[in-house]
Amino acid sequence: MANPSTLRRLRRAFDGTVHLPGDTAYDALRAPLNPALNPRPAIVAAPASATDVQAAVIAAREDGLPVAVQATGHGLHRSYVGGLLLSVSGMRSVSVDPERRLARVGPGATWGQVLAAAAPFGLAPLSGSSPSVGVTGFTLGGGVGWLSRKHGFAADSVVRAEVVTATGQRVVASPDRHADLFWALRGGGGGFGVVTELEFRLHPVTRVYAGTSYFPLERAAETLAVYRDWVESAPDELSTAILLTRDALGIRLVHAGEAAEAERLIEPLRAAAGPALVDGFRTEPYAAVAIGGTAPRHLDLLPRLPDAVLDFLVESVGDEGLGISTIELRHWGGAMARPAADAGPVGHRGVPFSVIADSAEPALVETLRPHATGGTFLNFLADTTRTASAYTPSDYRRLAEVRATYDPDDAFRLNHRIPPRRILEPHGRPVESPGLGRRMGARGGVRARPVAGHSRTRPVRVDAR
Repeated sequence: MANPSTLRRLRRAFDGTVHLPGDTAYDALRAPLNPALNPRPAIVAAPASATDVQAAVIAAREDGLPVAVQATGHGLHRSYVGGLLLSVSGMRSVSVDPERRLARVGPGATWGQVLAAAAPFGLAPLSGSSPSVGVTGFTLGGGVGWLSRKHGFAADSVVRAEVVTATGQRVVASPDRHADLFWALRGGGGGFGVVTELEFRLHPVTRVYAGTSYFPLERAAETLAVYRDWVESAPDELSTAILLTRDALGIRLVHAGEAAEAERLIEPLRAAAGPALVDGFRTEPYAAVAIGGTAPRHLDLLPRLPDAVLDFLVESVGDEGLGISTIELRHWGGAMARPAADAGPVGHRGVPFSVIADSAEPALVETLRPHATGGTFLNFLADTTRTASAYTPSDYRRLAEVRATYDPDDAFRLNHRIPPRRILEPHGRPVESPGLGRRMGARGGVRARPVAGHSRTRPVRVDAR
């Protein structure tokens, strides 16, 4: 149940809407994409501006409430009870600067909006497989898409972010301002604050040769064997995946180039797969590409594709007893594996393959385990107990230290969580995070003391730029 004092404080300083259990909009705003999850926050606040976000975070902090953030619901991976949910879906602003090739978006914007805004200028973002996915959550988690082999992770294109931290400060994170936070935001997930504006590079992409073509399933073994060797010479402009279903073998591709060149490149795959049952490749605007993806109920990253793995993949889709209806073998690498020196903490960049299945069948898990790296991409990870597996050990430690600076009391803990790690001075005592005060609450819990410059009623902007 929401604390009445929290509600009064929030409503005095909030221009958006506030919803409680039983209110008409409460269930719609809290609902995640995954129907198996059932988050029940004490309060749902739908902000209209960054100032509203600031007001909500301060109100939650003063009453010791954890904070969750949701735009489209794609990124929630666990249920929770209590806390304050910021439903930012109404903050959907999108602007494009074609001269600088930059986009600037609010936290509720979707990739469909950015694609539509950028396309008239011959530009494209590094979007995911669905236009309905939220830009900010996707990007904070790293963000892999069909242009990633050519241009890297979506997080690699971020140039600036406006953030409300757990203390209620509004800061700008960029290469020269709050550089540690800027590093963490580019792949570290959403546990470092509420991003109220994200700015990122767009890329010169207009039309692509793309789609999914289907072939006889009996050619799957031969096609997979050819694919394993063929990807070694695939150019960065070409992203591909092999799809295995109970009825057919699929080849998915996006080629940022001409159709004739793409067909020349994939000729060995067509020869192995045989005559197409459905030929779905076509040239179309990148903004219109709708390839989709396989529901990632299980994902493994693999450094190579031994025969044992390929044989099992072919057998598993034909075994109805396993309960697997779709397996997708995808090729990564390219620019993803060539990060800039100052790149963010996106992990496992150099792994060339992933296996994604729409069911986490034990036989699949056990068969792949000896051949997999044990790592994963954060945006594909539903198991919040395995968050660390999305990062290298050194990056995970550094992320925990950044969290200790910007969220020492672990306010943003309701989804994928990286526990704050205090940085120790030589004498062993934790370094006090700047600007963060704490006091004991009346009920014995740890409470945060308001930072200088903040009112308990109407928040003011803290110029931390």
